[in-house]
Amino acid sequence: MHLLTAAPGALLIAAACLAGGAPARAQVAVDADPFAPTLQTDPSQPPRFRKVTPQTQTQRQKQDQQFQSLAPPPSGAGTTGFDSTNTPKAKKKRKRTTSNSDQTTIAPALPSSSVPQTDPTAPAQQAASGNAAYAQAPAAPPGEPPVEIGPIRKKPPKRKAHVEPDDPYAQLGIRAGGFDLYPAIELIGGYASNPGAESTPHGAALYTIAPELRAQSHWDRHELKADLRGSYTGYSPDETPTLSRPYFNGKVDGRIDVHDGTQLNLGSRVLVSTDNPGSPNLQAGLSKLPVFATYGGSAGVTQRFNRVEVSLKGDAQRTAYQDSQLTDGTTASNKDRDYNQYSAVLRGGYEMSPGLKPFVEIDLDTRVHDLDTDSFGYQRNSHGLSGSAGATFEMSRLLTGEASIGYVTRNYEDPRFDRLSGLIGSASLIWTADALNTVKFTASSTIGESSVPGVPGVFYRDAGLQWDHAFRRWLIGTLKAGIGQDAYQGTPSPGNDVAGRTDNRYSAGVGLTYKLDRTVQIKGEFQQQWLRSNVSGVDYTASTFLVGLRLQR
Repeated sequence: MHLLTAAPGALLIAAACLAGGAPARAQVAVDADPFAPTLQTDPSQPPRFRKVTPQTQTQRQKQDQQFQSLAPPPSGAGTTGFDSTNTPKAKKKRKRTTSNSDQTTIAPALPSSSVPQTDPTAPAQQAASGNAAYAQAPAAPPGEPPVEIGPIRKKPPKRKAHVEPDDPYAQLGIRAGGFDLYPAIELIGGYASNPGAESTPHGAALYTIAPELRAQSHWDRHELKADLRGSYTGYSPDETPTLSRPYFNGKVDGRIDVHDGTQLNLGSRVLVSTDNPGSPNLQAGLSKLPVFATYGGSAGVTQRFNRVEVSLKGDAQRTAYQDSQLTDGTTASNKDRDYNQYSAVLRGGYEMSPGLKPFVEIDLDTRVHDLDTDSFGYQRNSHGLSGSAGATFEMSRLLTGEASIGYVTRNYEDPRFDRLSGLIGSASLIWTADALNTVKFTASSTIGESSVPGVPGVFYRDAGLQWDHAFRRWLIGTLKAGIGQDAYQGTPSPGNDVAGRTDNRYSAGVGLTYKLDRTVQIKGEFQQQWLRSNVSGVDYTASTFLVGLRLQR
């Protein structure tokens, strides 16, 4: 049974052994199984039947040197590589390399002709090992030590350096933590030919102290900036009412980046000033100009949808007046002029190009006075609605800013007051014509409150143009021109010449600034003002000469 189940090759070998002789051995060599392993010894010629050829001493020495250079083969190992001893092999120790966690070691680039071909199975083995944080270094040329690559890590972002502006005389500022502070103060002296804005002028010397502080954050996300400017102007000899007055205008704005395309906008502001001399809103018999303060804040959200941007903002502010001091030593209350204003602004824009973004805006507000009726029995609470359309510009830094035009209407609770309506506009543009010339244009329109009987409000419209020319980097010349209009609404009546009054204001000026260095500047300016009204006896002309010193850091 075993012979029948044996392979055909085995039967032939057995038959050959029975037959004996050389031909049988030749037949075995021809018909042997090609898949059988080749042994180190031939079964047909055992070592005991082979003749030993004697070796010379030189041949033995060569053979010993070859054996010493090679490790002895394991017991039972043949040409197949089989090892029957099961002796554990010593593992090669991995050479440890020191890598800097903040830097990436990159192997030097080699010419394509000197880079040997790598094993095509290496990428597959590397992926199978799961060590994706290490990169494979190219093979080094013969004779050089291998180059190993450590973990590839991104370098931490460096803190932005304080880059100096292009203008060698520009204000550098002070670095304070995450903010850049720009403090400055101006000391000005001069002469005004008509500080009281009267038809019969009376000149006086003047002095002004004007400190200021600007702050700008330089965070990677979010933003906070502030602009605080104040001044005090005094006259000698002073008139009655005294014309010396303080002024302060401060703004603090912030932005919180909630998400990609979503921002929260916060803002606050404070304005401290007085009514201009010669204003119809001032009472008669004043010993000094009453001071008022307007302060408030806003909060809103801006959402960007690709090129479309939509923002919604809520705003609240309060205006409060100081009691008037009269020449007879008494005081008069201005409580009826105090009011609160609440507004909501909806704005939508579309970015047509990186430097042009048209927008439309709707503003709804209401004004509520502390007293339902003023000292003359008028109800001055009102509601306003305005709409405007414009665009923001940022064209290669040559033209930057914003401009808009629109229409406003305001309704008053008192039935004796007519509705106020008209065109409004605003602009704040800077045109950098070239390295030597810069042109600035500003415009604003608003409806202000009035305390004059029969006058519901005042339309204030102003526009200004300024041209700066650099004769040298340290010598700047300035030309200014402005126009404005104060339109007191209402129906004229006997004894009330303010209702229907329109004052047209014009101004022009020329100035020169000499910059000694980044911290000291010398300034000089001449201003000319005119007022022309449709009411007789109120026109005036005023000239002002100013020389000042500006200290900044």
